[in-house]
Amino acid sequence: MEEMKKDENLEAQEAVVEETAEETMETVEAEAVEEGEVEVLDEKDEKIAQLEQQAADNLDKYQRCLAEFDNFRKRTVKEKASMYDDGVRSTVEKLLMVIDNLERAVAVQEGKVDENDAFFKGVKMTLTQFQDVLKGIGVEEIKAVGEKFDPNLHAAVAHEDNEEYGENEVVLEMLKGYMYKDKVIRHSMVKVAN
Repeated sequence: MEEMKKDENLEAQEAVVEETAEETMETVEAEAVEEGEVEVLDEKDEKIAQLEQQAADNLDKYQRCLAEFDNFRKRTVKEKASMYDDGVRSTVEKLLMVIDNLERAVAVQEGKVDENDAFFKGVKMTLTQFQDVLKGIGVEEIKAVGEKFDPNLHAAVAHEDNEEYGENEVVLEMLKGYMYKDKVIRHSMVKVAN
């Protein structure tokens, strides 16, 4: 309340000062006109002052607009990169099932089928191509077996008490996990010891 009263008093004092200043200027101008010594304000000086003020205002608006556009450009670039990364992760996530099935097919037939069997070689080559494409776009497999369990990278689906392994050590990888640019696409499904 006291601050509001002080503000009101301050405003009232400023108004009185302004009125006094105006009255004084009018008196000085009247005396100067009477004495004939007053030079009329040069219209050019007024126009220059007005144009300088307008130029300053325009410069301020321009600088603000430029800064706003720069922020917009940076935000757009960031959003575009984010959308691209999300698209890659989404597409790779859908392809992982195909890669899993190819890996299972090769794992089941390896050692049982002649290495020169055309069908087996074709499946193996297809798997290798998929893996090369994933590496080419920056998708990496998450290391699991022998690593310490990390809930950010691994999903524990089984537990085993075995003194041969260390504390919270991953002993079996049931499903490979993948990551793209430090973000997990799919967690590794693992069996953890102790």
